[in-house]
Amino acid sequence: MAHFINARETLVTDAIDGLIAASGGRLARLDGYPDIRVVLRADPDPDRVAVVSGGGSGHEPAHEGLVGPGLLSAAVCGDVFASPSVDAVLAGILAVTGPAGCLLVVKNYAGDRLNFGLAAERARARGLRIETVLVADDVALPEARQPRGLAGTLFVHKVAGHAAASGAPLEAVAALARRTAAAARSLGIAVSTATIPGTEPRPRLAAGQAELGLGIHGEPGAERIALPPARDLAAVMTARLAAPVAGAERLALLVNNLGGTTALEMQVLTRAVLDTDLGARVRLLLGPAPAMTALDMHGASLSVLPLDDELEAALLAPVAVPAWPRAERVEPRFASARVRPLPEGLEGETFAPSRDALTAGRIEAVARALIAAEAALNALDARVGDGDTGTTFAGAARAVLADLDRLPQADPPALARALAWRIGRAAGGSSGVLASIFFAATGAALAGGAAWPAALADGVARVRAYGGAAPGDRTLLDALVPAVDALATEGLAGAARAAREGARATARLERAATGRSSYLAAGDLRGVEDPGAAAVAEAFGALAPG
Repeated sequence: MAHFINARETLVTDAIDGLIAASGGRLARLDGYPDIRVVLRADPDPDRVAVVSGGGSGHEPAHEGLVGPGLLSAAVCGDVFASPSVDAVLAGILAVTGPAGCLLVVKNYAGDRLNFGLAAERARARGLRIETVLVADDVALPEARQPRGLAGTLFVHKVAGHAAASGAPLEAVAALARRTAAAARSLGIAVSTATIPGTEPRPRLAAGQAELGLGIHGEPGAERIALPPARDLAAVMTARLAAPVAGAERLALLVNNLGGTTALEMQVLTRAVLDTDLGARVRLLLGPAPAMTALDMHGASLSVLPLDDELEAALLAPVAVPAWPRAERVEPRFASARVRPLPEGLEGETFAPSRDALTAGRIEAVARALIAAEAALNALDARVGDGDTGTTFAGAARAVLADLDRLPQADPPALARALAWRIGRAAGGSSGVLASIFFAATGAALAGGAAWPAALADGVARVRAYGGAAPGDRTLLDALVPAVDALATEGLAGAARAAREGARATARLERAATGRSSYLAAGDLRGVEDPGAAAVAEAFGALAPG
């Protein structure tokens, strides 16, 4: 798999330099590359307790991206998924620790425990005041003697950083951090493992599978499951998290992107989690955001923390660190309070339903043909566009089918206007707009006394005028124009043939005048039918008798 790197050997140092260059002067680093990789605040406050964390790289923005006032004083970076050395940790401690002392926040992995622990002992031998807190928030294996440290570590970073910035003494900062670490709980889910730059990926999941209860280093999860819909997945995950926080009336929830999950998916999962019984107790929401990732793992983790006034104030305190997933207040059962009525003026024309069996049959045939062709049209569009033509046409078809019994089937002008309104509201993209324009113009022509072939020709003319395309430009017009031209003399069978021939001809066109295909080279277009023209051919094919 290709990655944007110079070399695997310099990946971490190059990334740190990029982070510092983009920090606007907020961050600095210690000398000592490549053995010592420590990111620290450019404006340290020696009179406050220092909070130091770190671990293997590959979890960005954790940990170096969370350095700043009110969070970490320094982050010590190891190789990808490998603990930093004792000397590197000690260098970070010595660089930021003053008389107020230092708190080390350590995730519960053997390498981190040993290397941070030995560095702490060496710092104490130098006379420094050092406290440590171990984070073990994973609930994947309830009987595990050493639960892993996961994204719940971020709660500890924020609470400890806030206490330190407020001037609390080391003992108080450490006590609050330990209380937070003891209460935080996390659980992860993924449908792919992490891909380490410079190495070949090793997939281990079959299609439709997910790993529940996995760590942040690409290791296998506690169990493999068939990936359910988001609402069911949220129910499973929150049930595992509920027992450890039973009795807590208010919770903080961190919805963490493990690196390769789309924003759309994260938003769906967030809503699903908030709709659960556990979600009803959430008062502070952090994310959804990539906070502690596992490179490009397609997955997410949920972390919860029971709140009291002190912890809530610490999580809400603003920090000037862009990567921090700012906490937002969540109202109980928030969704119902956030729905507002549609503004006036969107209702459009009111249509009186009527029934015509022939018309209803034709509408249903076209709609079902477009729905059946969804995947094939998307596949075509994925080669020359953005892969959604089939979804656009199928979405419009489903909307029309859902309203079929409410359409004025026996009133052609009203039917065309109703189709224009329904498709225009249901279908996005240029195809949906053009279809709405087409039917609106057709309806106007029918109302003026035109027969269907002439009315459809008026619709085509409006599409050409507004869309700016013409036959030969590799658009749906390459099928629509010949089909409508043939309709008057050859009927529906001739129109279907003409549409099919027109769509096939687009595969020989090596230039597109409009749309996303217009940005492609001739070699990318050659041999591929225009998906819009193919959709029109499907529609006329469904209308043809026999």
